[in-house]
Amino acid sequence: MDISGPDFIKGLALLGAGLAMGLGAIGPGVGEGFAAGKACEAIGRKPQEAGLLTRTMLVGQAVSESTGIYSLVVALLLLFVV
Repeated sequence: MDISGPDFIKGLALLGAGLAMGLGAIGPGVGEGFAAGKACEAIGRKPQEAGLLTRTMLVGQAVSESTGIYSLVVALLLLFVV
């Protein structure tokens, strides 16, 4: 089995895309779940502040999700540009 230079680079790009998407999805997933859990705990303690807590949680989750979107962009670039 002979792997030439362009095939080797394409293989590494595919591996990099998989790693970027896999590892890039772990952080936002864990972060968003942690934020939602803590927001639920806080709403359980102070139900009258549910609106403010929900709004703050959603903004935090949107910021956290941006890293997942960046990893998706990197993976797409590795798949289609390299």
